[in-house]
Amino acid sequence: MGVVLPVLFSLFAAFSNALATVLQRRAALTVPRTDSFRPGLVLDLVKRPVWLAGILAVIAAGVGQAAALATGPLSLVQPLFVLELPLALLIASLMARERLPMALWLAVAGVVGGLGVALVAAAPAGNRTHVPLDRWVPTLAVCAVAVVALAFAGLRRPPGRARAGCLGAGTAICYALTAALMKTAMHILDGGGIGAFLTSWQTYAFCVTGVGALLLLEHAMQGGPLVASQPALTLGDATVSLTLGVLLFEEHLRSGWWLLPQLLGVGLIVFGVFALARSGVSAA
Repeated sequence: MGVVLPVLFSLFAAFSNALATVLQRRAALTVPRTDSFRPGLVLDLVKRPVWLAGILAVIAAGVGQAAALATGPLSLVQPLFVLELPLALLIASLMARERLPMALWLAVAGVVGGLGVALVAAAPAGNRTHVPLDRWVPTLAVCAVAVVALAFAGLRRPPGRARAGCLGAGTAICYALTAALMKTAMHILDGGGIGAFLTSWQTYAFCVTGVGALLLLEHAMQGGPLVASQPALTLGDATVSLTLGVLLFEEHLRSGWWLLPQLLGVGLIVFGVFALARSGVSAA
């Protein structure tokens, strides 16, 4: 089985999330803009069929992500979600029937190629199934403080790139934390059955963080252009997930001279992401 199954599940989830992002942004632009955090925004959005289609895509992505996390390390699965950005922009361009410029294709190639080089060089390994509570408590506290700070900073700014970027970064932390909690919950389900799954705090914690990520994402979609929120979301998710994989699950990455191709891959990813952000492709 190796890495094939988690990679396939991750690619399916990344595509589903990209489709969901485009659909949810389209829906978010059809409701009144909000200048503060408003949970009632979801009540407005639920009346939009395109938003409901986006939620179905989110559910499909969640199933794929859960399967990927159950079969592979966090530091392999979540970085593959970097592909959400090029996929989201490509889907948005196709929906808008815009011609894709050569610069966009080169940027997409940079992200895909860089991700492949980085993951092959890093060769994430390790799949710890139990994380003690004394590791979870400081992790949850730090992530909560960071999310609140980013949300506060974003909502204080006027609509635009800065607002969308801050809210996208906050969403990224929630996504990474949700994935880490989901991974533990999936191992509990595998080892203890449905009873243990339904009585573990991690199960309800990943539901709470997932809902928080959804609320932040909707505000990020309203807060500014997709090319501002999506880079912060995808790069932030990958970075935080790698950190959580090492700190919580004791996953290992290659070191030594392997760091050189890893850095090359990361550089290509960052170059591609910012090139996509500057491409001006509409996601409306």
